[in-house]
Amino acid sequence: MSVRKTRELRRALTAKGFRQDNTHHEMYWLYLGSRKTSIRTRISHGSKDYGDNLLGQMARQLGLARADFDDLIDCPLSGAGSATMLQECGAIRTADGPDGYPGEA
Repeated sequence: MSVRKTRELRRALTAKGFRQDNTHHEMYWLYLGSRKTSIRTRISHGSKDYGDNLLGQMARQLGLARADFDDLIDCPLSGAGSATMLQECGAIRTADGPDGYPGEA
């Protein structure tokens, strides 16, 4: 069983181009440049650690296999490199959507 600290998850997501939006949970939306995509995940305010179950849920929210999610968190890729990884996994569509940016086709 792997356990990750929520501060580690926050740091990794923001380094990869995700921005925090506080609601009743901490929502993290992926931005490509200044454009918000449909890719998102959340972190609960009350959790200090995330176990396998919650990490698996975050991976599904991002459209990734669990191993790919672990690579996203552990990898030193920049935001652009992470966006490329998400495109290769199929989580981000490469075709332009109706408003001219990926993710909303």
